[in-house]
Amino acid sequence: MKYMLLIYGDEKAWTRLSKAEVDHVTGAYFAYTEEMRKAGAFVAGDPLKATDTATTVRARGGKTTHTDGPFAETKEQLGGYYLLEVPDLDAALRWAAKCPGAAHGSIEVRPVMPMGMA
Repeated sequence: MKYMLLIYGDEKAWTRLSKAEVDHVTGAYFAYTEEMRKAGAFVAGDPLKATDTATTVRARGGKTTHTDGPFAETKEQLGGYYLLEVPDLDAALRWAAKCPGAAHGSIEVRPVMPMGMA
């Protein structure tokens, strides 16, 4: 079954880190990703650029609007994701607990609903 791990954290905290601290966290993510690859759980994953690069799209009553930035003010921002293929929720939760982002933010684990493809 596929699960999405959505990594939330305070993106402003990254600006307060030293280069050595950034290198340490980045290294932890590379090691985590490699561990998932070797276990056969990794499907995809990428960090996201900062929320100030986002555009939110809404379509209401036949009219489409675009707004710069995320749709809501939050203390934590979506910073990246992993898509996993694992046997069950328990396995996905174990991977989420190992994610470096879990130490300073939160990891939302959601099952992926397969789209019926003809």
